[in-house]
Amino acid sequence: MAVEPLSLGVPKPIIDSLPEADGTAAQDMQRAVEGLETRLNRAIEGADTESEAAGYVVDALERLEGHYERYDEFIPELRAWGQSPIYAIAWRNLQADLILQIEEYEWLKPHIDRERNLRLVEDGIRFGK
Repeated sequence: MAVEPLSLGVPKPIIDSLPEADGTAAQDMQRAVEGLETRLNRAIEGADTESEAAGYVVDALERLEGHYERYDEFIPELRAWGQSPIYAIAWRNLQADLILQIEEYEWLKPHIDRERNLRLVEDGIRFGK
């Protein structure tokens, strides 16, 4: 199966939002994104069909959405404790941006929608019944 491999990155505005001068958080983000990109591309390359590849991608999108929600929940909690939420905000924003980066791949668009709809039906949600 010959499809375009995914190329993901950490946007400069997210890196620029980090207060850390030594760049440790930025390096952590870049390593996390590189790991995600590598795992997704291996799964895509090993898939027999585009639909199977999309299944792996939808799994990753669901994990990113879960991480987004978790970081988003940390923000008011950190503020309530008088701590800066800047790292939680940066990681939350990274999750959202990665979702957008993945969804921009033309070959994936129809498969992602189809896979998500299939999962809704498999989970027992039936519309109109």
